[in-house]
Amino acid sequence: MNSPHYILLPVSSLFITVSLICAFFLNFLPTGAWVGMPDFVALALVFWSIHQPRKVGIGVAFVMGLLMDVHSAVHLGENALAYTLLSYLAITIHRRVLWFKPLAQSFYVLPLFMFVQAVQLIVRLIVAPAAQFPGWLYFAASIVTTLLWPVVTWVLLAPQRRAVDKDNTRPI
Repeated sequence: MNSPHYILLPVSSLFITVSLICAFFLNFLPTGAWVGMPDFVALALVFWSIHQPRKVGIGVAFVMGLLMDVHSAVHLGENALAYTLLSYLAITIHRRVLWFKPLAQSFYVLPLFMFVQAVQLIVRLIVAPAAQFPGWLYFAASIVTTLLWPVVTWVLLAPQRRAVDKDNTRPI
């Protein structure tokens, strides 16, 4: 039997900001050389671009990309370009994705994460011709990020869910 769809409470702009900052700091972890390390900023940007496209859009993605460029010490604009395209594509499909449960949504966001990594790789190969293709294991991060999608959806939607017990004095 299908579970009913619940109407969520409005999201706080402060909560969105805190979640993006937390994702940014999670990318600071000294595990960047690990194979399959997820891009938490891309994950948070896709989530909020799908769930709140009027609050988190291309401008926020561009700023987060510039901050990641400075942090990663890569060519300025590499992550900004990738995150901007990512946010645009997520906003483009947001109405379709919201019809599905988080596990099914993963199939929609996997190509987005792979596209971001492909854009970053293409920029690196164009700017530095001496660079070599890192191998197909490079895209393992997209798969790990996609596997985190249901968990992140559950965590980031938690403050918006209504209380289980009905209180007649509560307006919503």
